[in-house]
Amino acid sequence: MSAKSGGCFRVLKKKIVLRATILQMNRDAAEQLMHEWTESPALRAHMRMVESCLRWHARDLGQDVELWGLAGLLHDFDYERHPEGHPGPGLDHLRTLGASDEVIRAIAAHAPERTGVEPESLLDRHLYACDEVCGFLAACTWVRPSRSILDVQVSSVKKKLKTASFAAGVDRACVLHGAELVGLSLDDHLARCLTA
Repeated sequence: MSAKSGGCFRVLKKKIVLRATILQMNRDAAEQLMHEWTESPALRAHMRMVESCLRWHARDLGQDVELWGLAGLLHDFDYERHPEGHPGPGLDHLRTLGASDEVIRAIAAHAPERTGVEPESLLDRHLYACDEVCGFLAACTWVRPSRSILDVQVSSVKKKLKTASFAAGVDRACVLHGAELVGLSLDDHLARCLTA
């Protein structure tokens, strides 16, 4: 057996193992998939932050913590490879891996302007609500001297939301709409995401 064919076997074996693990939909496989498709440490951190936020909300609402966590961890995993088509290619890939319909739908619904899928279920609405706000909270954290989210206060986040030049890529309308979707005031939504 040549080194080249041995390498192909290892890649094939890795894909088979990954597919078998994803079918079980555990967090380790989801993290492996996220790492395989995403190199940016900032984007990986964002997905983990959204995962943490969704897990917190799932516990609070008596929902499936693992399922909600997977949706958060995987919601942007295809963004680096397919920024223009995101999340379509990722959704297609998750379907081939046997991901649950709830996770696939929630990921589609976090980008309704691209997919036409509006956030309806509790999971859909919370993923939509947590995605944009987590990006903003990360930016707020980076300007703190400690760079710790534990030092970020709701009042300072609200003040920064009014400054259009701060974290200009964050859509303020999405932050506000997300709070509405989950039936919370902006203050409560921010406080819960900071707590998560």
